[in-house]
Amino acid sequence: MLATVIIALIAGVLLAGGFSLYAIDGTMTLKSAGLIWIGSMLAMFLIYIRLNEFKRLIGGKSAKYGANMVVMILVFIGVMVAIAIWGAGNNKRFDLTKNGRFSLSTQTKNILNNLEHPVKAVAFYRFESGTMHAVQRQMARDLLESYAAVTDKFTFTFVDPERNPGLASKYGQSEFRIILLMSQGREYKVGNETEEKMTNGLLNLVSKEKNYVYWVKGHGEKELSFTGKDGYSAAREAMLQESYEIKELFLMREESVPEDASLVVVSSPQKDLSPEEYIRLDEYYKKGGALFVQLDPGHPPTLRTWLESYGFKLQSDVIIDRQTQIYGGNAMTPAVYAYNKKHPLTQDFTLASYFPIVNSVYIDEDPKQGRYQLAMTGPSSWTETDRDQLENGNVEYNEAYEKRGPVPVMAVSTYTAKGEKDETGSVKDRYGKIILIGDSDFATNTNFNLVGNRDLFMNTVHWLAEKADFVGVRARKRNINPVTLNASQARAVFWIPVVMVPCMVLMTGVGIYSRRRWFRQEAQS
Repeated sequence: MLATVIIALIAGVLLAGGFSLYAIDGTMTLKSAGLIWIGSMLAMFLIYIRLNEFKRLIGGKSAKYGANMVVMILVFIGVMVAIAIWGAGNNKRFDLTKNGRFSLSTQTKNILNNLEHPVKAVAFYRFESGTMHAVQRQMARDLLESYAAVTDKFTFTFVDPERNPGLASKYGQSEFRIILLMSQGREYKVGNETEEKMTNGLLNLVSKEKNYVYWVKGHGEKELSFTGKDGYSAAREAMLQESYEIKELFLMREESVPEDASLVVVSSPQKDLSPEEYIRLDEYYKKGGALFVQLDPGHPPTLRTWLESYGFKLQSDVIIDRQTQIYGGNAMTPAVYAYNKKHPLTQDFTLASYFPIVNSVYIDEDPKQGRYQLAMTGPSSWTETDRDQLENGNVEYNEAYEKRGPVPVMAVSTYTAKGEKDETGSVKDRYGKIILIGDSDFATNTNFNLVGNRDLFMNTVHWLAEKADFVGVRARKRNINPVTLNASQARAVFWIPVVMVPCMVLMTGVGIYSRRRWFRQEAQS
């Protein structure tokens, strides 16, 4: 009896080992075939020498019990398969990665949820395994699956130009690592498998018309082309990436603001604008135009007067917040983390933003006139008005004439402009919008990518340009360290935990059950 058990164990181990090697390698090698052959011969030999016992086993009660157990196992497997099929059609994604690799930004989700027409992505990657091309293809698949999980209007497919040159030529592609976005006869190429590139590609694909940002020049405003720490080249690049075209505007040379302007930016002029220039800005605003104004402490007096005509309240101050020093910052760079939850621009914004040397911007809130204070500093801040203390660096809060925080640094005002009749005879009012921020340095190259500064700047641009669907928190660069597996390793990851370990547990259970039955029968006999 002992010899029979030993032979059975050896046969089982050899068969299991042979089939495991075959499953992992993907091919029937000499080693796996040899193990399966020897194990099969031992199993046949065991059946031959125990043929009578084998016949009794098949015809006895044990066989009936064993058949019942097999049926129960098959029913259990069927239930699990049914659950798996149901789950495939009702899937929920949970991102448990440390860096949020499989989570999309709110801006991307907003764009996908507001797609008017289907978008198809065709990804051109090599179908290889165990190489960097396989890593890139998997990263692209992960990204595209994340997009497709948000909306049914986004679909994707993969094409290998080497294996399927005919299909690749149909799309006019022969390069690798390219994702072609298509919708309504329009196309846009994305050359990298990152969310930032993909979302910018979507923005360019779905934008119905050109969006022009006019940048007022001629008074010492912030320079868009300057790449130094005080320049705005990073902001310029961000606007270009999100489908805006930027033009310089010299108001003294123009009779009016161009009709195609999506918005006009006045970024901290160092000199006064002329009365004629203010008139042109007023006319544009009252016709339903959008103005994005930034000023700094020490701003020109006529600029202050002009802004106060729209309801803004300005004073010669600098906001101080010693709380910022606790986190290694500067007391003259207050952190802003309180945003107006009643306004669509800031209602979902939660990132902290930083404003170096910022002027307070008050406005009497009035929803009927669209007047809101949008962003406020913390309660430990105050408005410092003593110029001597600012110059000496020994600032102290004076309750008599300085205001304690929260202090607003950003506000909005709107103007209802009567619209013209359209083809149907209906009249749709337009709304002039002006947003004022008491600092221009928050969007310079030094500070543009600081926590929420970039998102706040670009969201303001989008909202003023009436592209509210694009408002949101943008994708961040993530450090991804993928594990590269070759084909055999990938199959091993599947077969060992999914098939082999459960089978071992099952066979162990069957063995224990059979052993107990055998001992019980021995005792009865």
